[in-house]
This record gives sequence, C-alpha cells and structure tokens, in this order.
Amino acid sequence: MAEIGQINGVWEAILWAIAWLVEKFYFLAQDWGLAIILFTIVFRLLLMPLMLGQTRSSFQMQKVQPLLKEIQAKYSDDPVRMNEETQRLYAEAKFNPLASCVPMLIQMPIFIALFQVLRNIQDWLPDYEGTFTFYNIIPSLTATPSEVMENGIAAFVPYGILIIIFVGATFLPMLLQQRDNQDSQQRNQMYMMSIIMGVMMLFVSWSSPAGVLLFWGVSGIIATITQQVYMRHLKNKAAAEENAQIEIKPVKVEVERKTKKKRPTKKR
Repeated sequence: MAEIGQINGVWEAILWAIAWLVEKFYFLAQDWGLAIILFTIVFRLLLMPLMLGQTRSSFQMQKVQPLLKEIQAKYSDDPVRMNEETQRLYAEAKFNPLASCVPMLIQMPIFIALFQVLRNIQDWLPDYEGTFTFYNIIPSLTATPSEVMENGIAAFVPYGILIIIFVGATFLPMLLQQRDNQDSQQRNQMYMMSIIMGVMMLFVSWSSPAGVLLFWGVSGIIATITQQVYMRHLKNKAAAEENAQIEIKPVKVEVERKTKKKRPTKKR
C-alpha cells in the first residue's frame, strides 16, 4: 500500500508540474492554445535526441533489410541459429529494435497527464476564472468533440479539424517511414498497423479534450518534419560516403605482357 501511495504521489506531482508549465506559457503567450503549442515544442526539443535515434535506427533497418532476408532464408530450418545471426547483424549495424518505441513510451504519460489536467482544469488552476480558448478558433480547449457535437455541426467543425490532425499525426509518420522499405510484406504489415492505430486514435479523440488533440497534433507534425529532414540527411551522407569510396578505389589496369622468345642456341 505504501508503494501505491508513493506512485500516486509521483503522478500527482507530474500533474501539478504540467499544469504549472502550461500556466507559465500562458502568461508568456496570453493564449491557452499557444501555451499548449509552446509546451509541446519544448517537450519535443527535450525528446530530440531520442527522436533522432529512432530515425537513425529506422534508416539502419532499411540498410540491413536485404541481409536480414538472406539470414531468414538461409536458416529457415534453424530458428536458434537464425536468431543468433539476426542479433549479430543488429549489433554490427548498430540497430536497436526498441529505439522506435522509446519516444512513444515517454510521450504517452504526458498525453495522459495533460488529459487529466484539462478534464479537471479548475482543480489544478483554481485562481483562473477565464475561458480556455485558442484565439477564439477553439472556444474551449477543455471540451471534448463529443460534448461540442451536441451544440450542432457549426460548433463541431474546428474540433473535427483537430480530430483529423490528431489521427493523421498518429499514423502518417509510420507510413512515411515505410516508403523506402523494400520488404513488401513488412511494409504492408506496417500499413495495416497504421490504419488500425488510426482507427483506435479516432475513438480516443472523440472523448479527449481539445487541448490534448492540439498537443498530440503539433507533436506529430514536429516529429514528422524532424524525421524527414534527418532521414534525408542520413541518405545524403550515406550516398556521399559511397561515392567517396568509388572515387578512391584504385583502377585496375590489365597489362598484356609479351612472352619472351627463346634465344637460339649456338652450335659449337
């Protein structure tokens, strides 16, 4: 019971910290929507090393994919040896299969915490008596799309746009990462997983505060742009290194040597 109390105490401290940070950004921006965007940008900057590691890991996976298929074909009858060779390949390529999961695992608690803060915003910011709007584009960042839908289609439109951004920010990065994947079977599996994730997030968005949808959407946009820019950098770097190796490779010149004719021996 004591451990559960400690966990609850830590979680409550996280909630207070998020409410405090968003409030400080509000004092700076004088708008709650912009405050959430600034909070998201700072959060993403802190995650930047992990994001770049995830992108680098995906790039390495694309490079070793042909070798991985060879291992799977060669040791199809020996799962133990296949696993050993796969792990050795990952080690040589410095590829970490778990690297792509870390940013998501860190982002989800923040998502849940912000969800709880916005659902009970008056408990966390009792001194604030105004409305939580986003430049009057979003009348209430604490309201959910399901609640706003009761006021009619016109009131729902900006929340519907947030839902589209929210869902797109979930599966678009996954789709873009698979563009250059030469393994059609794995690519199709990832596409199917992206669609399933998108449908799941569609249901989640329906009962989530608009501020949470804004946070996740901005976070996804930043992640997508960062991944694409860094992936292009890695590809250009790899191409430059490959061209450099070709340029310094010594040229083999085949020289045709003439066979020496035997000298005639003198008769004595």
